[in-house]
Amino acid sequence: MKLRSLLAGATLALLTSTAYAGDVRIMWYSDGVEGEVLADLMKRFMDQNPDIKVTIDNVAFGVIKEQLPVQLEAGHGPDIARVTALKDLSRHWLDLRPLISDAAYWDANFGAQADWMRPDGSNQISGFMTQVTLTGGFANKTLFEQAGVPLPGPDATWDDWAAASKKVADSQQIPFAMALDRSGHRITAPNIAFGANYIGADGKPAPLDKGAKDFITKFVGWTNDGVMSKDVWVSAAGQTYRAAADDFINAQLAYYYSGSWQIPNFATKIGNGFDWVATGSPCGPAACTGMPGGAGLVAVKYTKNPKDVAKVMDYLASEAVVKEFSERTLFIPAHKGILDKGDLNFKTEDPQVKAALDVFVKASKTTAPAAQKMPGWRWADTVYGALVTRVAQVIAGELPLDDAFTRIDSDVATKVKDSGL
Repeated sequence: MKLRSLLAGATLALLTSTAYAGDVRIMWYSDGVEGEVLADLMKRFMDQNPDIKVTIDNVAFGVIKEQLPVQLEAGHGPDIARVTALKDLSRHWLDLRPLISDAAYWDANFGAQADWMRPDGSNQISGFMTQVTLTGGFANKTLFEQAGVPLPGPDATWDDWAAASKKVADSQQIPFAMALDRSGHRITAPNIAFGANYIGADGKPAPLDKGAKDFITKFVGWTNDGVMSKDVWVSAAGQTYRAAADDFINAQLAYYYSGSWQIPNFATKIGNGFDWVATGSPCGPAACTGMPGGAGLVAVKYTKNPKDVAKVMDYLASEAVVKEFSERTLFIPAHKGILDKGDLNFKTEDPQVKAALDVFVKASKTTAPAAQKMPGWRWADTVYGALVTRVAQVIAGELPLDDAFTRIDSDVATKVKDSGL
């Protein structure tokens, strides 16, 4: 534990100390090939703007989630960052409105998600979404066919998928039937499908309700029974994120619940290894819903070069660049103009990829209202953090389930109190 802390501190010190070595530093993480695409785009930008040097720090998502907030609280950090904790950290973002060339263009094309990343009550332009995402499931179609188990239909429930996936796992002798990313955001989708609502009447977090408790209880039961992967949740500590993508890629799972951002990853790493399909989100008693979200590219207000930052952001947010980035990364863009035109030409010959993208676009139309509110809610990440920490402790056998429910409420209440809001 001490060594891990020392390494984390060394990484933090390195990133902080080099934050202003170039004109503009971008802290970036990747799910698939988007880091390579960004590097290509930035090379082109620097050819056109030789007076601006852009340096990309490619880091693991854990650095973004755990170390970047520490830098920001100290008044340091990169000039631009790709993040998912958009609202929670919004006090650290630079207002680009007076700096960019055409604020009206940004409002028209990125306005739908603008509130996700700006302080409440402001009209700040903090950045733009590099993609719009939605959580959802993926099935290893080949394993289902080899097991002779039909894929559950579009209205299938979580119980339906668990039962079918267990039959596949037993038949094909794979380690686990299902997996769900170690993430409070990810487990929130089925919680809401079971009727959960985290937001109280005053806009602050409400105690865990029956819907949330019902799914969490079911989820813990599945991990105890060996239906749901336990390893994903016990192989890390605290709020640390861990995806189960590699397990799915290696054909160790029949069913994997993650999100649309995995599509380019699967396209690259699975190839023709096996057939896979996107399934949308399984249904609960209250809804058949995924969780919307995505990663935002934001400007950091501690930059020493705000004008250069604005030029980089203007370039990356331009319609032609967003379109190319989306087509090459296989991401659904957040740009309204591009979506309205509907002329995206995703750079893939894999019919599985195109079909999966279509499934997620269709699934976005059934997103529950409670899920739609989460990306712009100030306390979302606070609740997510408490959920993943305490549920993981239950799965590891360190905490009884009822105690975990009590501690989740207590953890969140303490954060709210300490914030002074």
